[in-house]
Amino acid sequence: MLERDKVLVVQSDKTILLDTHHPQFEEVRKKIISFAELIKTPEHIYFYRITPISLWNSAANGYPLEEIINTLEKYKKYEIPKNVIEYINKNYNIYGKIILEKENDKLILNVIDEELKEKIKPIIEKFILSEKDNKWLIDEKDRGIIKTELVKHHIPVKDLAGFDTGSKLEIELRKNSLANKEFSLRYYQSEAVYSFSKWKEGSGIIILPCGAGKTIVAIGIIADIKEYTLIITTSNESVKQWKKEILDKTTLTENEVGEFTSQTKELKPITITTYNMIIHKKQKETSRNLNIFTNNNWGLIIYDEVHILPAPIFRMTTAIQSKRRLGLTATLVREDNLESEVFTLIGPKIYEYPWKMLEKEGWIAKASCYEIKVQFSEEQSSIYYAANQRTKFRLASENPEKLKVLEYLLNKHKENHILIIGHFLSQLEEISKRFDIPLITGETLTNDRHKIYEDFRKGKIKAICISRVGNFSIDLPLADVAIQVSGIFGSRQEEAQRLGRILRPDSGNAIFYTLISKDSVEEEFARKRQLFLIEQGYSYEIIESPKVATKQIEIPEVLLENII
Repeated sequence: MLERDKVLVVQSDKTILLDTHHPQFEEVRKKIISFAELIKTPEHIYFYRITPISLWNSAANGYPLEEIINTLEKYKKYEIPKNVIEYINKNYNIYGKIILEKENDKLILNVIDEELKEKIKPIIEKFILSEKDNKWLIDEKDRGIIKTELVKHHIPVKDLAGFDTGSKLEIELRKNSLANKEFSLRYYQSEAVYSFSKWKEGSGIIILPCGAGKTIVAIGIIADIKEYTLIITTSNESVKQWKKEILDKTTLTENEVGEFTSQTKELKPITITTYNMIIHKKQKETSRNLNIFTNNNWGLIIYDEVHILPAPIFRMTTAIQSKRRLGLTATLVREDNLESEVFTLIGPKIYEYPWKMLEKEGWIAKASCYEIKVQFSEEQSSIYYAANQRTKFRLASENPEKLKVLEYLLNKHKENHILIIGHFLSQLEEISKRFDIPLITGETLTNDRHKIYEDFRKGKIKAICISRVGNFSIDLPLADVAIQVSGIFGSRQEEAQRLGRILRPDSGNAIFYTLISKDSVEEEFARKRQLFLIEQGYSYEIIESPKVATKQIEIPEVLLENII
């Protein structure tokens, strides 16, 4: 083996360490991503993990087992642990041993390994209608339940039963937008569209950071499939953004793109709705809008921000496995550990591009992250230490001393476009009133919310306060500074989404501040919140607030490369 080939280390816990400074880094990265999941991207080393799901994906896409082993052998620095080779063989080879297929309009479960067949029979026996030619006949409605039950035991189902064809839709991508700007898919967006179109099982998840154009990828997929499509997103504002992008980038007209919201209920070839709208219960009614899944002959169902999928949508999706499904997200991290549910019911991850590589290539803004530790006043400190644990979290989150630091940051960045983001409404209301900054919450009327967003996009106002409704699907390209004054305990997903609000390409260099009460439970939660972004290669510089508030130091404008 040549010295130059020694670029990776395989560890017994199934992680792979890849040297980012090695001349063969890019070559090896492209190979590894075919069978392992990227889990960390600090400055000098990329960390990958070989998982059952990553190996099933590899097998499903026809990536040879021999190529996986050969890649690790060729580029290893040290001997590969024996347990890793055994693990790869076991999980790769189990894929394809259980196949869902259709025969004469019947759904058949074919288990080609007798030992495995005996193992899974007790798990799914209640779903088996009959047995013929050593195959099990099952009901179409149990397609999703069977897949869910088996994957809990790390047993994947190769679903080749196909999908219902949706009503046909005439659609093409424009070469010039309605504003007469040249338009085409970026190379990684084209890669994502191609990955979805060639995916044998027909459904899956595309992971790209905020600002990288997940909506454009979805539009490319709609144009590729050319069938009626249902899009489910997070808010009425996001519904309007989706509609605007579709009309701007495709040949579809107003008559072909509908909104299904509390204000407008249109079912058109492309229908855009919200999760809340689908599961909303009207007073004195037991019915929900879940029937929207079957009201039109959809050929594709798109789940925007799929990582927040509510339980009722999970349940409904179990029953519509005959529809193509596309999930979009910046991170599959869920604090309830239901990533496996997303994998099973929406589909596996079929495309991902690292945040830091998109930043390096200029597709998303370069971001510097700062954690500012804010001390309690003597009075607040006494109240804090006498409180119970839950009350301590709220007291730390709403520490009044944070307002002094906030005032300094607002003055420092008065020429920037600032988002002040928080969890507690009383805190945000005080900030809004004290600094005369518009506030958007879940209670803000749609028209008022739309006007504030538009004024911010046009630069008429330089700062807005926003509650949790700002975590998802808001396109504010001018935003280049985010100040997080409070959050949901240790939510990694929320931290990633909030940083994502300032990663739009128009923002250039972005700055993300998190205000944390010093020597409080907030510090512990902050470590957990920051974990996902640190794994993506971001770093947080920690600054003591007295130096900020008294202007003893200036916060640097460049990102320091220390990993906390």
